[in-house]
Amino acid sequence: MGFPGTWMTESESMVYRVVPKCACSTIGQIMFYSDHGRFFDGDIHDSTSGLHKWAQEESQTAIEANVKAHSSPSFTCVRNPYTRILSSFFDKIAGIQRNGRRYRGNLVPTLVQKYGIEVGSPEDGFDFDQVKSFRRFLLFARDTIRFRRPMEPDIHWSAMSGHISTFICNGGRYDHIFWTEAFNDGMAKVLDGVEAAHPVDLGAIPRFNESEGHGPKRAHPVEDYFDDLSMHLVYEIYKRDFDLFRYDFENPGNKMPAGEIDLDEVHAKLGR
Repeated sequence: MGFPGTWMTESESMVYRVVPKCACSTIGQIMFYSDHGRFFDGDIHDSTSGLHKWAQEESQTAIEANVKAHSSPSFTCVRNPYTRILSSFFDKIAGIQRNGRRYRGNLVPTLVQKYGIEVGSPEDGFDFDQVKSFRRFLLFARDTIRFRRPMEPDIHWSAMSGHISTFICNGGRYDHIFWTEAFNDGMAKVLDGVEAAHPVDLGAIPRFNESEGHGPKRAHPVEDYFDDLSMHLVYEIYKRDFDLFRYDFENPGNKMPAGEIDLDEVHAKLGR
């Protein structure tokens, strides 16, 4: 199986396991900058040189050798499950993608037909009932993850623990797992253990939110999107994420973690 979703700097100074919707664009640009002294011109997900990626066949040998020997610091980044699934909805379901089209072709029409989801359009200013549509999307996300219907789970709303576990199960070990909500502190700890060709000033790094501006803005506080049923669905999907990464399930409005991540516990529970 190898190490899907793994990126590594060309200098092999650090290894990162991508978790979608958890600051991966910003992290990828930081890695690219640390080697080249400039940011990638475009969406870092589209880069085909300057950064090793498991999806690029020519990078796989180098990544596998480094990870299995634990030659470089390895890390990943996580996010509150409530805000992550909301972000997935606004980006991938309600939003228009960079190519000017809807995500995955016929996905949105399928959701409109089978789940009664509304998403609006740029022409009407994305005028739709965000709360109602999001809650219906949650039913769809649960169906894909638990029952694998009407499609296989998508990486953008699959549980973070599932992404993170593949790295462990195939022989990798994390030195750092940090929160998006405390991004600079966590990323600084990673960079402190790296000899970078070009030092990174985190205070001057822009946030590379590639999905911003392509769809509707969230109209309500996070907690307004989650009633009791929605919270139950989120916990059903993301129980391990709440438990391992110490997020507060009881209060969707509290995006901050409630305790420290135990790396030994993560490796023990996700490495089975």
